Amino acid sequence: MASSGRTVYIAGAGIAGMTLALALAKFGATVVVLERNKKVQEVGAGLQISPNARRVLNQLGLDKAIAQKSFEPTGIDIHPFRADKPLVTLALGAAMREAFGVPYAVMHRADLADVLYRACRRFANIDMLFGIHSFDAINHERGTSIVVDEASGNARSARVHAFVGADGVRSETRTRVLSGPDAKYSGYVAWRTTLSADLLVGVLAPDRTTLLFAPGYHAVCYPLPHRRQFNIALFVKEPASRLDPQNPPKEPKLPWAAMPSRTIDAIMAVATGSWGYWVVDVVDAPVWSDGGVGLVGDAAHAMLPFQAQGAAMAIEDAAILAPLLMTEPDAADAFKRYEAMRRPRVERVRKVSNSNGFAFHLEWPFAVARNAVIAAQGPRGHLRRLAWLYGYDAAPEPAVPPPLRPGESGRP
Repeated sequence: MASSGRTVYIAGAGIAGMTLALALAKFGATVVVLERNKKVQEVGAGLQISPNARRVLNQLGLDKAIAQKSFEPTGIDIHPFRADKPLVTLALGAAMREAFGVPYAVMHRADLADVLYRACRRFANIDMLFGIHSFDAINHERGTSIVVDEASGNARSARVHAFVGADGVRSETRTRVLSGPDAKYSGYVAWRTTLSADLLVGVLAPDRTTLLFAPGYHAVCYPLPHRRQFNIALFVKEPASRLDPQNPPKEPKLPWAAMPSRTIDAIMAVATGSWGYWVVDVVDAPVWSDGGVGLVGDAAHAMLPFQAQGAAMAIEDAAILAPLLMTEPDAADAFKRYEAMRRPRVERVRKVSNSNGFAFHLEWPFAVARNAVIAAQGPRGHLRRLAWLYGYDAAPEPAVPPPLRPGESGRP
């Protein structure tokens, strides 16, 4: 596709940055992606690609590549604490395709990053610079200028149409360039690991996601058959006073419970020594842009991961922002429209995520009421309750005009 004459620089070669690069490149923009790491490097193990995100990725031509490396669980087994059998299995698989037209899949983050990177490399108008030392962006009367110190030691400067910070929860674009707030500790830490599927035979269903409720913590487990692994994410509340970045804990310490959980104990037994530890920070930036500089994804609105929508919101951001940057008269207007369109939806998802975090960790007797509500909704209640989320189309295809009747010219 021929260049539109608009050049956009993006800080961050993560899911948000590379999705935005692809979306812009399809409109003909010249795109330069800046990344401090020496290669694409995604933090974490797995992620869930819900229909609202998959719809965007499919429209970028990635359906086949994602299908080859992802897995569609048939459902979500919800286990109250100590329950050997699920309280209910929420329908996914065919039910999701029927309701929303696209799959609900799980995938290793590194596999999605690889799919996006390979797609970016196919575009001559996307340039990816790895190992950069620093960058800066400045707004002025003529627009926005950037300066980049490259890995080679050379300095690159350019006047650009826009500069987008897709540089994550600890975004330098947000804090340094836009003088925005630092990320805040959420009160949760995430323990993550991937385990061989052979170690969990008879413990977790190989074709379904498992959600394990517990007093004061919860775990999300789902299969990654293409890697013959299970992804395990365990979320525990920790006071900030216990967090020492110089001496992080090596193993999760679960809240005391009067009785053990067979399923959780089995996972903990085989996971010893394999855990990775992440502090869950959140971002609530009062302003997402200034002039030709703006934010997408976690850089703008990192949220609790308890609706599994962090990556999905970033993917939606990219789909909304790209056409605005290419059609609005200037980048400042594009960023303002983008924020007005995105902020209400992002805040609605944030509230659901916060509510889930509270509900997942309830103790007896409050957990009894929670379980009764979940059971009453049944295996398909979430399809109705979350239709506003999963049915959203961030980048609808242009309407196809009806075929001409005989004798019509197609001219007005």
